[in-house]
Amino acid sequence: MAAKKIHFIGGGQMAEAIIRANISKGINEAAQFSVADINEERITFLSETYGIEAAFSQEEALATADLIILAIRPQDDLAGVGEAISQYAGSGTAVLSVVAGVTIQTLGGYVGGQERPIIRVIPNTLTDTGLGYSGAALNVYARKEHVDDFLNGFGKVQYLEESLIDIFTGYGVAGPNYVYYFIESLADAGVLAGLPREQAWQVALENVAGAVAMLRHSGLHPRQLLDINNSPGGVGIHAFYELNNSDFAAGLQRSVKAAVKRTTELGQVRS
Repeated sequence: MAAKKIHFIGGGQMAEAIIRANISKGINEAAQFSVADINEERITFLSETYGIEAAFSQEEALATADLIILAIRPQDDLAGVGEAISQYAGSGTAVLSVVAGVTIQTLGGYVGGQERPIIRVIPNTLTDTGLGYSGAALNVYARKEHVDDFLNGFGKVQYLEESLIDIFTGYGVAGPNYVYYFIESLADAGVLAGLPREQAWQVALENVAGAVAMLRHSGLHPRQLLDINNSPGGVGIHAFYELNNSDFAAGLQRSVKAAVKRTTELGQVRS
């Protein structure tokens, strides 16, 4: 069953983005949300901007919540927050954590993990678009029904084994960065070739959006579409030859591996 009362511990930028997206898409009403933060000005801002409840009584908010969202930093007082959850929240109340680098096992030790549903989420950064995948790992007591509507309120979700979280972070969640950089480089290439900046920018955006739509519409592999577009001795195959010489594919793959490696290192530092 979808959560009726959702309490955020931590009201930073990610919490705000998730709340904003869920309310704007009509997945949750503002009255379903409450938020607590050490910065009272932040609580006031979120309350006035989105109409959500300012949880000045943490104990009451925890006791009535169906879903508790940990949206604090790894270096914050996670032990103290966990103790409050263990003391005031119902034993079956689900806890969803977006705290980077903190495992489900560690979270269980903080929040009273005996039979408590715990969900670890790596949220996507495309919250306002309704696109992008978040990665979610569940403990043995958690079910998709606890969080599925909520997670789909700010994008899409892939459920995975926790052992894949670091890979998902470096590849999936960091994915828009690679695309942003490609689009910027493609627009620069158009300017270098002689197009005005605004025209090059619009062509780059339309080509990227259109290429994705074409892949979805046709169901073809990218290589098949490349073969269709690249006639013998033509413009496309000459451009593709130069791109191959640039080590583009291997460079992108090295970038993903470096991001995954750094994610793992940060998790080890925090554990």
